[in-house]
Amino acid sequence: MKNKISYIFILAFLSTFAVKAQDSKTLSLKEAVGLAIKNSDVSKINEAQIASSKSEVNVAKNSQYPDISLGGQYRYLTKVGFENKLGMDSNDSSEPTTLPNVNQLLMGQADISMPVFSGFKIKNAIEASENIHTATTYLAKNDNEKLALTTINLYINLYKTEQSIALFEDNLTSAKQRVTDFTAMEQNGLLAKNDLLKAQLQESTVQLSLEEAKKNNRVLNYQLSTLLKLPEHTEIKTISNTFGIVPEQITTDSIYRNDLEALKYQELATENQIKIAQSKYYPSIGIVGGYMAADVQNAFTLTNAINIGVGVSYNLSDIFKTKSEVNVAKSKAEELQYSIDKATDDIKIEIENAHQNYFLALKKLEVYEKTEEQASENYRIVKDKFDNGLVDTNDTLEADLQQLQAKINLAYAKAEISQKYYELLMAQGQLTNLLNN
Repeated sequence: MKNKISYIFILAFLSTFAVKAQDSKTLSLKEAVGLAIKNSDVSKINEAQIASSKSEVNVAKNSQYPDISLGGQYRYLTKVGFENKLGMDSNDSSEPTTLPNVNQLLMGQADISMPVFSGFKIKNAIEASENIHTATTYLAKNDNEKLALTTINLYINLYKTEQSIALFEDNLTSAKQRVTDFTAMEQNGLLAKNDLLKAQLQESTVQLSLEEAKKNNRVLNYQLSTLLKLPEHTEIKTISNTFGIVPEQITTDSIYRNDLEALKYQELATENQIKIAQSKYYPSIGIVGGYMAADVQNAFTLTNAINIGVGVSYNLSDIFKTKSEVNVAKSKAEELQYSIDKATDDIKIEIENAHQNYFLALKKLEVYEKTEEQASENYRIVKDKFDNGLVDTNDTLEADLQQLQAKINLAYAKAEISQKYYELLMAQGQLTNLLNN
């Protein structure tokens, strides 16, 4: 019975492993960014906001069209009395005239009003909504730029953990072989016990570093797959054939930031708001018209009661109240102008910082390439000396760790060049355009 249960657990484990293996997915950096922009919650929110602002534009445009209303009434009347005094003098002693039996009233009417002039309020309201819609569109593009950079950072960090795992596994294999060799030497009296312990300690240290790298890999993999809306157990594999490749030319003068463009259109909207506030200084003029028909049973029928005219309205209190509203709108416009100036300076600083970080990454790669060669050659020399009894175990283990760290630094440096390059493109507002092209 126990053997049967164990067999079932083994099958379950193997089936789970097989399912997870099937969920492995190799993605290029461009594909990952494309999935993020297409599937992420941020993109869905932006699409909803753009659609909402577009609907607000349509609402504003509807205010320039005429309002048409239709209405009708039916009323039941009881005990109607009517006294007609028209055409009667004071000496007339005739009895008041009463209506015949009237017990119902039918009435229908249609009214239409068309705004002609409202102090340019409607025109500026439409323009304000259109400017806000354009600003919302640019803000969505800016969010996509940020989303792309977030995806790139997760992707590159995932690549770094993959490289760390591969290097730690390779080094762990060497460390285990070293412990095996040292154990045989210690048993034969050719090596001190503490030297064997040092080798075992280094093996344990590398093992812990490997487990830490695997943990980081799982965390980053989960974050990235969640961002891309992939199945929960998807194991993403990175493609690094473009990491470390330096573009032929870096343009630092080209700046087209979507967030800055959004601020500019928000500024235009605030200017429209000033004009909307000022529109209260003017009267509102419109064309009005209507049609009415009525039927009072057994009394009279009214048809073709068509009317048309001009309506004018003006709120005298707005002469005193509007000034405050205009001042508020002007203050908001001035505040936004200062925000644009500050954002422009911040962007210039951000670009310069990203530019310097990119060139620093290039310098680091040059240094780490030399360091990796030096560390590998140093380990080879120290290993030969150790085999010939010229150096002790400490020097050998230290040289091995230096070689491992140099290889990790070199792998990271190649990825960091691409990372800093994309950050520079993000600062210039060119990231998604470059990836799409």
